[in-house]
Amino acid sequence: MHGGGGVSITNIWVAGAILFGCILFSALFSGSETAMTAASRARMHALEKLGDPRAATVNRLLAGRDRLIGAMLLGNTLFNIGSSALLTTVLVAMVGERGAIYATAVMTVLLLVFAEVLPKTVAINYPDQVSLIVARVVSFFVTIFGPVLFAVERLVRGALYLCGLRLDEKTPLLSPEEELKSAVDLMHREGGVARTDRDMFGGLLDLKELTVSDAMVHRTKMVALDADTPIADIVREVVASPYTRVPMWRGSADNIIGVLHAKDLLRALSDANGDVSKIDLEPISHEPWFVPDTTSLEAQLQAFRKRKTHFALVVDEYGDVQGLVTLEDILEEIVGDIRDEHDVAFVGVRRQADGSVIVDGSAPVRDLNRVMDWDLPDEEATTIAGLVIHEARAIPEAGQKFAFHGFHFEVLRKQRNRITLLRLTPEPKTKA
Repeated sequence: MHGGGGVSITNIWVAGAILFGCILFSALFSGSETAMTAASRARMHALEKLGDPRAATVNRLLAGRDRLIGAMLLGNTLFNIGSSALLTTVLVAMVGERGAIYATAVMTVLLLVFAEVLPKTVAINYPDQVSLIVARVVSFFVTIFGPVLFAVERLVRGALYLCGLRLDEKTPLLSPEEELKSAVDLMHREGGVARTDRDMFGGLLDLKELTVSDAMVHRTKMVALDADTPIADIVREVVASPYTRVPMWRGSADNIIGVLHAKDLLRALSDANGDVSKIDLEPISHEPWFVPDTTSLEAQLQAFRKRKTHFALVVDEYGDVQGLVTLEDILEEIVGDIRDEHDVAFVGVRRQADGSVIVDGSAPVRDLNRVMDWDLPDEEATTIAGLVIHEARAIPEAGQKFAFHGFHFEVLRKQRNRITLLRLTPEPKTKA
């Protein structure tokens, strides 16, 4: 029994089976490419450490990403062309020249739906699971297509070389740290990572970019003692201070001669049986440690660990004291504000009923971002007042208003050349 045009029913069924297989393989290559490129590298590495051989195969394939993508495209192209040619041949034999038109229409629908959209939809929604399932099959085809892919790769690199492009010199647009922060921020937006965890992770990665000048206590807020002050007054000031380490100066505030630890002072007071007049501060004070204001927080953290101390004075290129930095200041860049029972509560932010926020000019931008969940830039200025001056390119007067970075800024108070109080109002978010 024969069909139209002399094509037997048996041949039609064989052609149909081959066509079905071609579409199936095309879907495999299409979905595998999408799944492999979207798979979580971190999760695959974790599974490989747990002994999953499929994850090890995925990691090996991803290590040669160019060859992997080339194999998937080659396989997808071969089976797409093969299936289209087969159906065209069958339909032309059955109905004549019109069969080419019918084959084009039918294969467009079949390949679009079943070889592209359907497998890619599944792969993009379950990339890790699909990658593990197809890992061995994909590895087989990457090996089989190896010689062809090598030739294609040489050809592509040669063509790009003639166009002036050097693949080996291509640098990523984002650094690994920025990619990690972007990934964590995306997971936070999707609800997978808590805000505090995102901030801690970002703070840890930022240690390389930040300097001690970004985290230090500025000299205007430092508690320092005049070494020539009567010892009884010094004892009272140390007891009243919320800090355990206090710098001492003589002659001028830049001439730091030592650092007094409250515990050492208490021990000396005990040895003197409570007689303050018998205390000599110089033997119990520690030699000051000065660090440049350009030192990265990561380097300073390592230096604190190496020296087994928690306190350093920050100087500029001229040797003038700019402030002080402690181990706690660096840790706060990672975990946020750390307060104990002696710390003074941070009162630099006050929310208003109209949605605006009253902010002290000296409030650090990074602290505001953490507290308010804002995203103000902190690259050019440490404090919110510094940010306004940087954007305005001048020292504004009280009453002036500005709008930038999605906020309205109003200068409420100014003392000499310092902005001491501002009002920030977030711009309403427009609905798409």
